[in-house]
Amino acid sequence: MRFLVAAALSASLLLQGVGAALAADEPDLIFKKSTVWKFLTPDHKLATYAIDDPIVEGVSCHFTVPEKGGVSGWLGVAEEVSDVSLACRQVGPVTIKENFEQGEEMFRQRRSFMFKKMRIVRGCDAKRNVLVYLVYSDKLIEGSPKNSTSTVPLMPWGDQQPPKCGDFVQD
Repeated sequence: MRFLVAAALSASLLLQGVGAALAADEPDLIFKKSTVWKFLTPDHKLATYAIDDPIVEGVSCHFTVPEKGGVSGWLGVAEEVSDVSLACRQVGPVTIKENFEQGEEMFRQRRSFMFKKMRIVRGCDAKRNVLVYLVYSDKLIEGSPKNSTSTVPLMPWGDQQPPKCGDFVQD
């Protein structure tokens, strides 16, 4: 048993080191709120993050995910639940830097030790000139029906007219 705990702790420390090296690709933590108190281990929390769309300048998304505490959360081996909320907004003049496919992934985050990932994908409702963002989680064997959608109508900003998102969608 001690060997398993030591191995899990070593793996957790290794993963935290790798995670720190990739921190530049991580979203910005806005805040965390404890939801369940745990004795001597981290609490269960809701964490709210912000991320800017990497190819659509002027659009940011905020998402909230549950983070498990307890021993498994502390060791970094907990499988997180699939509940995620999403809100995306225009935060400045919009510039679309390159073409994209409908449903193209804009962000991905690991949600379990090995098998589950949360993904944010982007699309365009060309008729209404609205960017559509969808967050969902998937699992290697079995997907998750839990998801959330947010839309960003592209609007003028000051005297700058917005681009037509349909002009940037690849066939």
